[in-house]
Amino acid sequence: MRAMTQGVAAMIALTLVASGCGGGSSDQANSGTDSSALENAGDCTAVDVATSPEKLDLLGSLAKSFNAKQVKVGGKCVFVRVQKKSSGAAQQALAKGWTAAEGPEPVIWSPASSAWGAVLNQRLADTGQKAMAPTDAKPFMLTPLVIAMPKPMADALGYPQKPVGFADIVRLARDPQGWAAYGHPEWGPFRLGKTNPNFSTSGLSALIAQTYAAAGKTTDLTLEDLNNPAVVETSKAIESAVVHYGDTTLTFLNNWFRADRRGTALTYASAVAVEEKSLLDYNSGNPDGILDPGEEPRAPKIPLVAVYPTEGTLFSDSPFFILDAPWVTAAQRQGATAFQEFVQQSSNQSTVLMFGFRPANPDVAIGAPIVAANGVDPSQPKTLLEVPQPKVMTALLDQWAKNRKPARVLLVMDVSGSMGDPADGSNSGETKLDLAKTAAINSLDQFADADQVGLRIFSTQLGPTQSDTFVDLQPVAPIGANREALKRSIDALTPNAGTPLYDVAQQSFQTMSDGYDPAAINAVILLTDGRNEDGDDTDDRKQLTALVASLRRSSSGELSKPVRMFTIGYGADADMAALTAIAEASNAASYNATDAASIAKVFTQVVSNF
Repeated sequence: MRAMTQGVAAMIALTLVASGCGGGSSDQANSGTDSSALENAGDCTAVDVATSPEKLDLLGSLAKSFNAKQVKVGGKCVFVRVQKKSSGAAQQALAKGWTAAEGPEPVIWSPASSAWGAVLNQRLADTGQKAMAPTDAKPFMLTPLVIAMPKPMADALGYPQKPVGFADIVRLARDPQGWAAYGHPEWGPFRLGKTNPNFSTSGLSALIAQTYAAAGKTTDLTLEDLNNPAVVETSKAIESAVVHYGDTTLTFLNNWFRADRRGTALTYASAVAVEEKSLLDYNSGNPDGILDPGEEPRAPKIPLVAVYPTEGTLFSDSPFFILDAPWVTAAQRQGATAFQEFVQQSSNQSTVLMFGFRPANPDVAIGAPIVAANGVDPSQPKTLLEVPQPKVMTALLDQWAKNRKPARVLLVMDVSGSMGDPADGSNSGETKLDLAKTAAINSLDQFADADQVGLRIFSTQLGPTQSDTFVDLQPVAPIGANREALKRSIDALTPNAGTPLYDVAQQSFQTMSDGYDPAAINAVILLTDGRNEDGDDTDDRKQLTALVASLRRSSSGELSKPVRMFTIGYGADADMAALTAIAEASNAASYNATDAASIAKVFTQVVSNF
């Protein structure tokens, strides 16, 4: 089939309309299941598909077309139903035992990358269970991992005339001159953005690629390679340049886009490991792949360039794993195979391009929007890396937990009176504080022993005078020897009085700035269920304006001590607008837990930044 001939602008516009709420990186922030609207299969054989979020709309549309054809296997019609589940979350659910809370048991699992199948099979093997993901699964669509760099920085490195890879990242990360070595001291040190490989496909692919590069291989990565001191040293050097981690690349891309509008894109990040599709979204003016009704995309002032690492990279291949699971019947397996063949048809594969992905069917040529004018190179990558064996994959994740950049975090929790309200809005059951305490306590186990974590609570009238707005229950110190004390302190919290939000946010930022550790990710996690209550409206506006200004100075590089404030809006009365402004000003992220029952999932997402 010939490549599409529409103009790039028209193609991008069509992509944005088509993708609706499904664009962005391969695993967006919503890691939950969207199964409430699944149709009843009636008398047909139901084939449930759990897909990574970026292709929900596409697969949903294809499923609708497939169902309309009334395809039959064994004399019975097949009905395909699609639900979204991020790759990491689905892998963990399948490994631990899929529950009803996760939605219908999947017949087809389509994570963003085949690497997740290797992780799942090894996690199952570790507990004496048989493999569930077949090793010969067919890909649905492709997008390679790239190193996204602002064009002036890629130009400074001589790319694409001069190859760039992970060796260059290591060299830049280690050079105390930073970008001054390339004639640009105004850009500061080299800053790298990477997602958490336990949650994000781009983070997992980046970890695999950088390890292969350190070992000097493209295939057959071994446990011996992982333990090679030179490989470990290189991995630590790369991680040392990380700005922060996260569960999705959308945090980095949205922050980059806002910094671009303020003229500070070159001091936010130097490079971020993303998928090619996400870079296309960014350069089209739609960094999160989602356009609200009436929203027009605006191209960034400084576009990104896709650097294809010279040592090699991986495709996110969106495999169709027809699961070897006890709940999958023979009829469902036949129906899943029929749907797999349907999505591989050339007429259906051509629509993949509309979403910024490369078709998996070789009969469909790559075309717009995957063209050089959009910052990508359809002739790349030249070198592809092999997904490591399952035992190596899980060992790689375990080793990353030791090699990653350490964290220095102050947990700031609202204990105002409203936190004592019932979590479900009724007069019975657990309070919002009860759920928040459980979520916070459980999240502490995600920190490594060497990470520094402290606990601050805030409310009005906390101390002997009414002016006391916060109390430090645990100092910012290595959590290894302090983990149980932190848990006990959180468990003992009780609700009291009002919410001095802006004052406490400002003072918490200052506390972390005063004790700044350049070798760590310095951050505040601030949770509140309300809005500022310690001044009148005029004072509120002044306080928020001053707080946002100081955070922007820090995040723009004007100050040499960037402290990121990750905010959690908890419950229906949380001031999400103010919390979002605070987080965005510090180039962090704001998380919405207005549904109090979601707080456990949200805490997991927040702590994935470290």
